[in-house]
Amino acid sequence: MNTVLQTTRRARFLAPLATACAIGALVWAQAAGARETLAPPATFEITTSPAANYLSALSAGAQRDTAAAAAYFREALRYDPRNGELMERAFVAALANGNMNDAFTLADRLIKRDPRNGLAHLVLGIKAMQQKKFAQARGSFAQGGGGRQRDITATLLAAWTYVGAGDVKHAIESVEKLKDERFGLFRDYHAALMLDAAGKRAEAHRRIAIVYGEDKSTIRIVDAYARISARNGKSEDALAAYEAFERLLPRHPVMRAGADAVKEGKPLAPFVTDAAQGAAEVLYGLGSVGGRQSDDLASMIYLRLALALDPQHGLALATLADVYERMKQNEQAIRIYEMVPPSSPIYDNAEVQIGLLLEAAGRSDDALKHLTRLVEQRPKDIETVLALANLQRSRKQFAEAADTYTRGLALASGGRSDWSTYYARGISYERAKQWPKAEADFKKALELFPDQPLVLNYLGYSWVDQGLNVPEAFKMLRRAVELRPTDGYIIDSLGWAYYRLGQYPEAVRELEKAIELKASDPVINDHLGDAYWRVGRKLEAKFQWNHARDLNPEPEDLEKILKKIENGLEDEPKPAAASNDASKDGG
Repeated sequence: MNTVLQTTRRARFLAPLATACAIGALVWAQAAGARETLAPPATFEITTSPAANYLSALSAGAQRDTAAAAAYFREALRYDPRNGELMERAFVAALANGNMNDAFTLADRLIKRDPRNGLAHLVLGIKAMQQKKFAQARGSFAQGGGGRQRDITATLLAAWTYVGAGDVKHAIESVEKLKDERFGLFRDYHAALMLDAAGKRAEAHRRIAIVYGEDKSTIRIVDAYARISARNGKSEDALAAYEAFERLLPRHPVMRAGADAVKEGKPLAPFVTDAAQGAAEVLYGLGSVGGRQSDDLASMIYLRLALALDPQHGLALATLADVYERMKQNEQAIRIYEMVPPSSPIYDNAEVQIGLLLEAAGRSDDALKHLTRLVEQRPKDIETVLALANLQRSRKQFAEAADTYTRGLALASGGRSDWSTYYARGISYERAKQWPKAEADFKKALELFPDQPLVLNYLGYSWVDQGLNVPEAFKMLRRAVELRPTDGYIIDSLGWAYYRLGQYPEAVRELEKAIELKASDPVINDHLGDAYWRVGRKLEAKFQWNHARDLNPEPEDLEKILKKIENGLEDEPKPAAASNDASKDGG
């Protein structure tokens, strides 16, 4: 998933979603200018059979292929234009995939059939805001349905229409109607943005300071607080907010761009300057919560509406791309990332995500070319360098990956967060059969992050597997299991440690736990087979080895497994602990 969007807070800041709609989408209208796209255009085989098109739409929706679903729904509706159910499906399809002209037209038709259609009223309200018809927009939002959920959405959107009309007093009065303290942060956040957009900076700062005092871990709140503080002459407070977030989630591009601007004495512009952007911020917030709650369709709808009002909202684009990525619609996600404007702080991150998505889509050569080009263009951008290193490691180019990680570490801050890079480079060195370098990196990672379970596991397992420092490795693995008791790989490492110590009944006990958690892992099945053999359960041992053989093990492991299936294990080896003194130099 896209790390730009990660936060550490609870999902209580933004209201939960209430819209329940049918799946669908229409072909995305690419608006990225003259830029060459890496996502091929979507193509569909539209037939002359209305029934076939309708069934194709349902099938595409079930597969979460939103572009195909929308194309087929639109074609089916063309043959049966009075079908109300089909009209609503086509409406939702067009809306979910950002074909706003179709969505506006269908919203009008739906309201004539069903004046209580809340989603259609919401969409027409957005259309009116686009046209700066703020009173009309307010009327549409007021008819958007009933219930508390609709109330907060309609209240905030209506309040922004007052801002658009130049009546900030009525806007704030509208926001204050949200008395439920569960929405207190949301209320004060938007009140601050409204006051700031109206030029009332001191009042805006007072409101945003309340919000920041309650929540210092949400990207949008921190950025708004810092920007409003800086424009109120409080640059030190702005920088402190950015740096505090940096300690919480290092190297976030929005925070980094803001901090750099403050340090260089550059002005920090508000990210909401008018009513359309303010309403877009409401919808973006709802869409981002929908994504976190796995309500993908509702998330897409809110985000598409946000982008209809603010097409260059970088975080909305990134969130929408993340939704598509989660739905395994990689080409669609690429198209959305390509729309992030170069002026956005997350543009570089979007470019990196495109490279990773190309790899996920099976376009490995394109992925490698894309990320290699990015590194050449931005040799000092650590995120880009590390993305290339991760790609090389995933493709088993371990020596190349280690070299690229080294480039990344040369750009790193030297803080605790660098443990993961040392860990990744250590894996690359270990797989490239450069154990002394790997061991040094694992130890460095533990120096930066003591008790990190992944590092404890990898170093402990590697020592045990090589017969090095087995007692110390055993302690590491026990600690890793304590920290992650449901991780099958870590439990397997502990079981293998028992095996190498010659404690076979204990090895069977742990490896059986591991196999319950990771039944399809060939290494764990192989290890359990070995342990069964040593305790005399030879028929079960061969069953596990056969199972390991069928699970696509590494070629070098497969050769060993086939020999064991044919001949069993040789005589019992000397326990690893007994040879420990001979391997001190390795530890």
